[in-house]
Amino acid sequence: MGVCLNMQNGVPGGKWGFGNLIRRKQVDSVHPRREDHQLAKTLSVLDLIAIGVGSTIGAGVYILIGTVAREHTGPALTIAFLIAGIAASLSAFCYAELACRCPSAGSAYHYSYICVGEGVAWLIGWALILEYTIGGSAVARGISPNLALFFGGEDKLPAFLARHTISGLGIVVDPCAALLVFIVTGLLCIGIKESSVAQTIVTTVNVCAMIFIIIAGGYIGFKNGWAGYELRNGYFPYGINGVFAGSATVFFSYIGFDSVTSTAEEVKNPQRDLPLGIGIALSICCILYMLVSIVIVGLVPYYALDPDTPISSAFASYGFEWAVYIITGGAVTALCATLMGSILPQPRILMAMARDGLLPSFFSDINKHTQVPVKSTIVTGTFAAALAFLMDVSQLSGMVSVGTLLAFTIVAVSILVLRYVPPDKVPVSPSLQGSVGSVSLQFHTDIQEIEANCQSLLGNRNICGHPLIDKEITHDEKKRRKIAAWNITLLCIGNIILASAASANELLSFLRITLCCLGAILLLCGLIVLACINQDNARHTFGHTGVSFIKVLESQTSFASFHGGFLCPFVPFLPVACILINTYLLINLGTGTWIRVSIWLVIGVLVYIFYGRSHSSLRGAVYVSTAHTDEICGNSSDHLA
Repeated sequence: MGVCLNMQNGVPGGKWGFGNLIRRKQVDSVHPRREDHQLAKTLSVLDLIAIGVGSTIGAGVYILIGTVAREHTGPALTIAFLIAGIAASLSAFCYAELACRCPSAGSAYHYSYICVGEGVAWLIGWALILEYTIGGSAVARGISPNLALFFGGEDKLPAFLARHTISGLGIVVDPCAALLVFIVTGLLCIGIKESSVAQTIVTTVNVCAMIFIIIAGGYIGFKNGWAGYELRNGYFPYGINGVFAGSATVFFSYIGFDSVTSTAEEVKNPQRDLPLGIGIALSICCILYMLVSIVIVGLVPYYALDPDTPISSAFASYGFEWAVYIITGGAVTALCATLMGSILPQPRILMAMARDGLLPSFFSDINKHTQVPVKSTIVTGTFAAALAFLMDVSQLSGMVSVGTLLAFTIVAVSILVLRYVPPDKVPVSPSLQGSVGSVSLQFHTDIQEIEANCQSLLGNRNICGHPLIDKEITHDEKKRRKIAAWNITLLCIGNIILASAASANELLSFLRITLCCLGAILLLCGLIVLACINQDNARHTFGHTGVSFIKVLESQTSFASFHGGFLCPFVPFLPVACILINTYLLINLGTGTWIRVSIWLVIGVLVYIFYGRSHSSLRGAVYVSTAHTDEICGNSSDHLA
């Protein structure tokens, strides 16, 4: 027996091999950072709720209600919002557990780097950069038309805010959009607490506008009757299929809660506050969406709703024209809150990627006074402002969804990896090879003493199965991990086949049904096997949760007092359902969207090949068993890679 050691860039495959793509890093939050590399821990659960609600509830709900009700759901729009909310909550559960275990900046990029590998993590981070840049620019371009309503039309806006067309080029510039992006960027540079206070104020105004719609609309409905529900064709004019089609459309109204996890490193108590912030924010959004939809489709028959201004026109039909100012104010504040939510996460993702060496160190610099990544924020804001000023990015809005859905999918996969095959080796600096050898020699003489000490801490409990005590993985455990890994791969392949075949309407019926059956069989086989085998015991000590577990051992307190943070329920069923839903939505985004996204991803692959791969902090790292990491590092003054 001895310490497991893996050289050659950390994993098999060599310098140019496939191993570079699957090398995994350690959880950053387990080890303290230098003070000048640490973000300010100032956010509370209320701040997280404001960020989550503000990032999620955009102006889309003020328009989406009319379109979806007219084309898909009819009066059953509320049920569509409920189904979409439940589907979004599947991803929220997965995010909540990973945010507790890995409370560092980077969100899905960080989680996938730890659980899946460097190659997938790079693509997720690269896709999220695109999402937040285009998303912020699109939101900024949408503010000026709404703002113009307060001035009596776009032609009444002040000249320095009004849109202008550059003759000869046909480019419509939007100074108002660029100005708003720069204002938000400056606010984010001041500090995370200050920007979260501003986010709270703007979000509160938006929520108050929605509450006005619910209360005033309810009053009108009870006074004049609910004309929208008194229809001959019933509550489901388009059938159940229409409700599900509407759910797929309104699902994108819930995108944004994942912005909360990008601030994980700045939360005072991440294990408690992150799950609460994610859960409460998503619940508030779902409740508001459902109540607003109940009122609006009840006031006016669904076929009579204005597809562009459904809420304003519904109130105007009852003589409440003045309500348009409150509704427009709500739309403007919703857009401002969403703009802040779009720009906030990107500098932290750039910072996380730069910390790992995949991007230049310029992006990882943290300002000593404000304790935020000011340089990354300025670069992000400048690019977003330039796009908002020069381009109409509405045609690229579909690309925003790709990054989010890819992130949702890989986060669910990461939960399966964490529960069944968590990383059993961690990277250490090549300079620690001498320590690796000394620990290997010392291992035989120390193991009896370690087991005796742990036995005294745990009493008569069975100590087998705890990674802190078991220094070698048994043959049966290796077999279980191999089976689990293959079945996770199997169900992911089945998911892709099933979702692709279900979406391919142009295929022959026989071929489509055959592929659907094949995908379903692979999916179910993988799911059944995972449900029957045991989860890995190392999940108890993984990441930030593991630190708490170790403290329980050291303090000799009862295991009943151990609280390792939020755990995703119903594993493996919930993550698999999450993967299937998000894969289906990804495939149905359209060919044009995927062509544009593919160009961006190809650029990302080239950047990784020519820079990220060779500058990665894991380049040349030595991988050792997690059970021996502390002993190895204890024999050296070097830090983990």
